[in-house]
Amino acid sequence: MKHLSLIIILLSINSNQKTDKLIGRYNYLIEDSNTYLLKDKITFKDSVFVFDNKYMPKGKISYGNTILLENFINTDLIISIPKDQIAKDTILFYMHDKQSSAANYLDVVTGKGKLIRIK
Repeated sequence: MKHLSLIIILLSINSNQKTDKLIGRYNYLIEDSNTYLLKDKITFKDSVFVFDNKYMPKGKISYGNTILLENFINTDLIISIPKDQIAKDTILFYMHDKQSSAANYLDVVTGKGKLIRIK
């Protein structure tokens, strides 16, 4: 009986857990002068992302306390997303310049934007 209840508990925990990865299709908007401009559509699949714009390369996603998106045409650009944002339909993100003179380039925000889930 103990084993049966343990199995039931483990199954309920696994079915209630939410994913901690970016998955799905989003509109990619950049803030410019307090307005958001739609730049492209982006699709996330586990640890990679692709833009609808065929000239953009595939990017990679690094998961940790902060989620990082890398490998844009501008290789100096990196996007950070607070981990608590990925469960939302509208995800706020921050842009950083890898060539920043700061000791840690993630401490300096050079821009921001939103990802809005396409349903």
